[in-house]
Amino acid sequence: MASIFSRIVAGEIPSYKVAEDDRFLAFLDINPLAKGHTLVIPKKETDNIFDIDDEEYQGLFLFAKKVAKSLKKCIQCEKIGMAVIGLEVAHAHIHLVPINGVYDIDFRKPKLKLSPEEFKMIADRVATRME
Repeated sequence: MASIFSRIVAGEIPSYKVAEDDRFLAFLDINPLAKGHTLVIPKKETDNIFDIDDEEYQGLFLFAKKVAKSLKKCIQCEKIGMAVIGLEVAHAHIHLVPINGVYDIDFRKPKLKLSPEEFKMIADRVATRME
């Protein structure tokens, strides 16, 4: 069975996309730790990020770097933090989270509740600032 992320890639499940190319996709996390919390994935489903071939792995991180730079332009924060956990969805992904302190990336924290309009506004703003 395809992961929820593969279903997003296929268009079966809607998402708030911020960037996409032929190999990678970035979209807002629907249970964000902070405004702008973005997930960056390879479109090809692989469970463990360290099982991705070298070229794809490098491409994923370069794509995430572009997304992070755009996020930083749009969301007021000290830095864009990055986390790779790999347990919650069996599809390799990178979390990009706007942070102001070391404890801002704590997945035990309550998640933000944003309206569809807020998600759309953030996604549109980040997408328009992609280089």
